[in-house]
Amino acid sequence: MKLQQKTFQNLTALELYKILQLRSAVFVVEQNCVYQDIDNKDLSATHLWLQHDDNIAAYVRLLPAGVSYKNAAIGRVIVAEKYRRQGLAERIMQEAIAVIEQQWQQDCIQLQAQTYLQKFYTELGFLPASEPYLEDGIPHIDMMYRRKPQ
Repeated sequence: MKLQQKTFQNLTALELYKILQLRSAVFVVEQNCVYQDIDNKDLSATHLWLQHDDNIAAYVRLLPAGVSYKNAAIGRVIVAEKYRRQGLAERIMQEAIAVIEQQWQQDCIQLQAQTYLQKFYTELGFLPASEPYLEDGIPHIDMMYRRKPQ
């Protein structure tokens, strides 16, 4: 698997197509959640994914501080169905945290987690930052990661 990292401006048309195709397949079709995925935040985002041959196996969208929250944010976390149960969610999240900490020099990271994934994100160092709530009919919770002092 090859790690890819690109800003919106550096994505090829085919890469953008595959990213949006995967996000639609998982968030709209698989989760049966009709919502507007293309939200202009992609324009400011860094897109990070694990590529296997011509397929996107896992993907996350990284948002700089001030785009969605006061802090940097991770969102649109996806592992393509045929690549699940191989540890790729943990790997792509660790890569995302490293980009935000090392390249962006940010100490705090926010995300909106589906509540059934709260334990997964807690194991990566995220802590609950809100009470559970519904977003697009799916239970979510805000979570916050703070870099550990060295």
